[in-house]
Amino acid sequence: MSDSGYRNTGGAWPNGGGANFQPHAFDPQLQPELFRGVLTRRVLAFLIDLVVLSVPVIVGYLFIAVFGLITLGLGWALFWLAWPASVIWAIVYYGASLGGPYSATLGMRVMDLELRTWYGAPGYFVLGAMHAVLFWISISFLSPLVLLVGLFNGRRRLLHDIVLGTVVINSSIRNPVAQPARTF
Repeated sequence: MSDSGYRNTGGAWPNGGGANFQPHAFDPQLQPELFRGVLTRRVLAFLIDLVVLSVPVIVGYLFIAVFGLITLGLGWALFWLAWPASVIWAIVYYGASLGGPYSATLGMRVMDLELRTWYGAPGYFVLGAMHAVLFWISISFLSPLVLLVGLFNGRRRLLHDIVLGTVVINSSIRNPVAQPARTF
């Protein structure tokens, strides 16, 4: 028989016919320190990431403007590429950073946050890219109200976190910094 979960138990599933679901890896009742201050830190991390995303976009716009002056206006035709390039840059930034070894963007790393799946696995590129897309869609429609969702659940998850099955936790609590050895 294959290893598909079905065993010879008289024709019944061993778990009573239900699916095998993993429990949530991070419990706000048992580990409240993982979620303490997460919403405030996420807002600050977002502002830092906004700066990180904006700097290359501004440099690109300035380059196109100067290039347009040098080419007597012909280079300004490249301005139509700036908006799609900005969107691609944001998706690649979030996908690569949330899917990277730290599972965090630069702003999240500064604020000691990391993204995990609901069962505790680190993020990956597609999850990071979709996280960014759903965040920007939700913030477009719900503006500041998107943060209210996080106030009413123990894991401080926002709407796009719930949809994607992710959770943002304090990485400083999960991975404490080692104390230096005494030298005396």
